[in-house]
Amino acid sequence: MVSIKHSLILRAIILLVHALPLSHAANVVNQTSCNGQRYVYKELAGYGLVSSNARDKYGDTLGGFGSSIAIDRKSWKKLKDGRYTGILWAIPDRGWNTQGTLNYQNRIHKFAVTLSPASNSSATATSSPNLRLKYLDSILLTDPRGQPTTGLDADPQGGLKYRGFPILPTADYTGDGFGGPGPGGKRVSIDSEGLVLAADGSFWISDEYGPYIYHISSTGRIISAIQPPPAYLPRRNGSVSFSADSPPIYDPDRAVVPVDTESGRANNQGLEGLTVSPNGRKLFALMQSALDQEGGPDNPTRKQARLVEYNIAADPPVYTAEYVVTLPLYTDPTSTKTPRKVAAQSEIHALGNNGPFLILARDSGFGRGQAPDKSTSNYRRVDVFDIGASTDIRSMTNDGIGVGGGSGSGAIADPATGELKSGITPATYCSPFIDFNVNAQLAKFGLHNGGVDAGLLNEKWESLAVVPTGGDGEYFIISLSDNDFITQDGYLNGGKFMYKDKSGFDLDTQALVFRVKLPGKGKRKKGRFI
Repeated sequence: MVSIKHSLILRAIILLVHALPLSHAANVVNQTSCNGQRYVYKELAGYGLVSSNARDKYGDTLGGFGSSIAIDRKSWKKLKDGRYTGILWAIPDRGWNTQGTLNYQNRIHKFAVTLSPASNSSATATSSPNLRLKYLDSILLTDPRGQPTTGLDADPQGGLKYRGFPILPTADYTGDGFGGPGPGGKRVSIDSEGLVLAADGSFWISDEYGPYIYHISSTGRIISAIQPPPAYLPRRNGSVSFSADSPPIYDPDRAVVPVDTESGRANNQGLEGLTVSPNGRKLFALMQSALDQEGGPDNPTRKQARLVEYNIAADPPVYTAEYVVTLPLYTDPTSTKTPRKVAAQSEIHALGNNGPFLILARDSGFGRGQAPDKSTSNYRRVDVFDIGASTDIRSMTNDGIGVGGGSGSGAIADPATGELKSGITPATYCSPFIDFNVNAQLAKFGLHNGGVDAGLLNEKWESLAVVPTGGDGEYFIISLSDNDFITQDGYLNGGKFMYKDKSGFDLDTQALVFRVKLPGKGKRKKGRFI
């Protein structure tokens, strides 16, 4: 017989359970833990796109701007009708370059974004795009003297020197730099990949040529440049060589000898990820993959990516710490020679002043715009890493010039295997968190991974922004694809240069919105979560 006391306890428990909010466990797509903290991927909540032939106010194709994004948190708000609005800044890389680099002036774009919830969407009741990106403005980038920058491949030797700056990568070009007539010239070369919006309206961007970090004024002029330690600088024939072996479209046979750098960043594997701490005092930048002396550019040895930390509250910024993130591996079923490959990272986002961090790691060469047999991506994820227990590797030895992986070379990993040297503990890497390739979620918006139609996800996803939903600990994570300016109706050089990508594709810029729950509360506390 159940006692009255036990009956009352049982009744209280039942009432408590019914009073608690539903866990929605059936609607949780995935969850993971990292250093005891729980991260929950609830659903794909949004999808948007910008047409491949859209143009900016200068008449140029509005492409590639999924390289990195930043949302002005002061602008983000929830409207009475349930919609969300805000201002999004986005940065393209070096312009259309699938057939050679061009004299494209780097820029930062401004968009108004509106997200309309599609809570009833499903695979059988699909939603139309519910994330709107309205183009507003563009800011052209200029060098310290106010002259235009360029996306042209940097010269193999030399550069420009300005007072108070390290030597900057530059490109000498002929004609107009697009293959047409003109006086020629010399410009600072930037392959912009990371973007941070500062509280004063200025910007920080990271690039691949240097690989450098630039502080950009609100009007687009380079204010200062951070040169990373010597171990990062690309070298050929014993000296710094900023070229990424990406010849201009008007001189495709231009050769760089040797093609690969001997040490430092590998070609097109620079400071891909850039983020700022919630308190705005620290800047973190992560290499896309390993330095040459530590396993790059070969797969699967290029897995040890270096993370640098700078105190940007100081003037000039101060280099304060350095860590290692061991990137994940995936299996490429289309490769018999190297089936195991490194999922190089495309973006990071700091959730706290000292982490943890979100990281976007992915495969390469799979998705819309690729051959039909390469339409299915095998690794396209937002994961989590934490540096709390990792080794600060900053030292004169580790940051020195690195050639050959020998003692004192600056190498922190065996170049033949990619394995870290003893005594170095990498960041704690936690995966999976958000998998882009879950077809059950993509189907809610008529999208899919694999196949050949317009609903196929693009290959390159390279950006992350995090904004609150208004729910306790709940956020939207927004990611945009980099379409590489691929269109059959392209314009550059103020609309004077017309092009059609030889792929035959028109790749719209795609955007995805994920609803997640992050550790801690929904309100910013103690500098956590941005």
